[in-house]
Amino acid sequence: MRFFALWLVALCFPAMLHAETLRFGMDLNYPPFSWQDSDGQPQGFDADMARALCQDMKVRCQIVPQDWDGLVKALYLGKFDAILSSMQITASRRQNLDFTHRYYHIASRMVTHAGSPVTRHGFTGRAIGVLRGSTQASFAEDYWGKSGARIVEYDKVPAAFADLARGRLAAVFVDNVVGSDSFLSKPQGKGFSFVGPAFDDPRYFGEGAGIAVRKGDAALQQRLNQALAHLRQNGIYQQIEKKYFSIDIYGSAP
Repeated sequence: MRFFALWLVALCFPAMLHAETLRFGMDLNYPPFSWQDSDGQPQGFDADMARALCQDMKVRCQIVPQDWDGLVKALYLGKFDAILSSMQITASRRQNLDFTHRYYHIASRMVTHAGSPVTRHGFTGRAIGVLRGSTQASFAEDYWGKSGARIVEYDKVPAAFADLARGRLAAVFVDNVVGSDSFLSKPQGKGFSFVGPAFDDPRYFGEGAGIAVRKGDAALQQRLNQALAHLRQNGIYQQIEKKYFSIDIYGSAP
């Protein structure tokens, strides 16, 4: 019996060594979607989705930290296989990337002092913080920047909120759940609120957030789409969603 057990381990070990590993690039500065805990481990909705997808696909999972503005370049340099980092599916990004179906879709909001006007000309001569290279940055440049506001790009959203609290910014434009979780629900968010409408123009914000792969990587794109559909069907997606949000972030069925 002992010989058989050793033989079985020896037989399985090479297969374990050669098991496929799926590497996801992720900006870990975007709570509640992604952050690092005190042990440096990736946490958040995006991190849990990555692990659930890997489990469904029966592959090892590796989350590779990468600042937002370097994600696409790192993907093409082979640092990882896909980007799972709340990346909005837009026409401009489709020129260089292929995307899965969306895995969530939420609007963007302005976080500023309660009672402030959020009209097109309401921030003339004042500074608005955005995440560098984001869809919010593109929209803010066209909507408020061309009307006289100064759009300040940050590598990390928490840094923008820190400057808002210090009075260095008039507002921060961000995904609504990020604004709520990262700032408004915290002590430093006292006196601030979402002001103005929800912004969801598809010309800027696209079809929702998807997982990006290299252009032409249809095999991985299809596998990820199948796994996403399976997670929605078996309820695992909904379990992860409820862990972080009190609302349905997936949105209406396509």
